[in-house]
Amino acid sequence: MHSVTRTATTAIAVDGPRTVVKAKGRLARLWAANGPGYMFLLPWLIGFFGLTLGPALVSLYLSFTNFDLIRSPEWTGMANYVRIANADPKFAAAMSVTLTYVVLSVPFKLAFALLVAIALNRGINGLTFYRAIFYLPSLLGGSVAIAVLWRQLFAGDGLVNAALSQFGIEGPSWISHPNYSIYTLVALSVWQFGSPMIIFLAGLRQIPTDMYEAASLDGASKFRQFYKITLPLLTPVIFFNAVVQTIDAFKAFTPAFIISGGTGGPINSTLFYTLYLYQEAFGNFRMGYASALAWILVVIIAIFTAFSFLTSRYWVHYDD
Repeated sequence: MHSVTRTATTAIAVDGPRTVVKAKGRLARLWAANGPGYMFLLPWLIGFFGLTLGPALVSLYLSFTNFDLIRSPEWTGMANYVRIANADPKFAAAMSVTLTYVVLSVPFKLAFALLVAIALNRGINGLTFYRAIFYLPSLLGGSVAIAVLWRQLFAGDGLVNAALSQFGIEGPSWISHPNYSIYTLVALSVWQFGSPMIIFLAGLRQIPTDMYEAASLDGASKFRQFYKITLPLLTPVIFFNAVVQTIDAFKAFTPAFIISGGTGGPINSTLFYTLYLYQEAFGNFRMGYASALAWILVVIIAIFTAFSFLTSRYWVHYDD
């Protein structure tokens, strides 16, 4: 018995350093193979965990609390969500305005972007120049300066009404009339068509030209070629643009904030969901309630995105 114990102890004593050496060697090989890659990823990982995932989890916790940015959060359970569902009329108003904006701005923006992309795809001279010019509004459209400019254009004495007066039409003050204010924001969104236009143009360049030549020989008109060739082969690009632009439309904030002066007026006609969230968080100092609103928006965007993916099998056509 003592002999067996001594033998086992000796084996452990001998094999222990070998195991450590093997483990160190394996770790060294793994680091040599993957270490540089993780080092390059380190800034992104720090940003993801420190600026995205971490704050998101904190926001999820705060959505179940009463927090006013001054005192410590007080756990309230589902009280914020119950209030949103049963006792907050401004939530319904903000949701209605946002859905109206999404339903109008996304289709019009995509249709206009596709129209411009088809025109540019015809092989005009200076294509690179025109592509850059048309993309410029997408870079500037979300800025405060452009929102201020848009407010001046659609004011009662703005350039739009000045142009209409040349034809004997007296236009209203578009941004201060509850029946028209939302449409000025839709127009601003459509004006920022550059990003989906570039993607549409890339998709159009991938469609084989011999398909159009064969269709022309068979007597197909331009409209029929567009309906039977261009649209089906472009559906993956349309699907991608639709998902991205829908998410961006739900998150729109700056134009409504600048044009309405942060109020969402007139009569809540420009009260975007994100603007209402901002008012609750930094106007009324109800950060817990605003966090609950933010997570509801995340769920709504996830539902729309999931619905898009589920229905894509019926209208998106891939190579296979």
